[in-house]
Amino acid sequence: MDQTDFYPVKLYVYDLSRGMARQLSPVMLGRQLDGIWHTAVVVHGKEFFFSGQGINSCSPGGMALGQPDCIVDLGSTEVPAEIFTEYLISLAESTYRSDKYNLFDHNCNVFSNEVAQFLTGNKIPSYITDLTSEVLSTPFGQALRPLLDSMVINPGGNNITGQ
Repeated sequence: MDQTDFYPVKLYVYDLSRGMARQLSPVMLGRQLDGIWHTAVVVHGKEFFFSGQGINSCSPGGMALGQPDCIVDLGSTEVPAEIFTEYLISLAESTYRSDKYNLFDHNCNVFSNEVAQFLTGNKIPSYITDLTSEVLSTPFGQALRPLLDSMVINPGGNNITGQ
């Protein structure tokens, strides 16, 4: 009988604003935002995320942002570490190169959502993936877009391709 191994998959969620979004968003945007979310997928004993440096990894909770604000259980995967590493390297050389990073359109949350679906078939929570459209639907968000488009988030970690 063939025994299949299952590996837990978690989503680490960080509030880049450290609570300021919750306090300031009603005044600035006219709507409540609970945070400015940075996400990472934790599987096979490592935390993986996309930033302005490409795809990176660190020990779980080991990036410069400190401990996550919350951890979401995404389920489990049968994908072994070797195949997952090959998948990440192919993404790092194509869709998720450092020059492809964009704070609104191609960020850590887009990466986490794609990786979560590859590993488990599940998407990450919509309150995270909908954040960009919520901000950009406000006049203040539209006014800030040119400035924010030039921003790059680099929370540390080691680039998976060694670059």
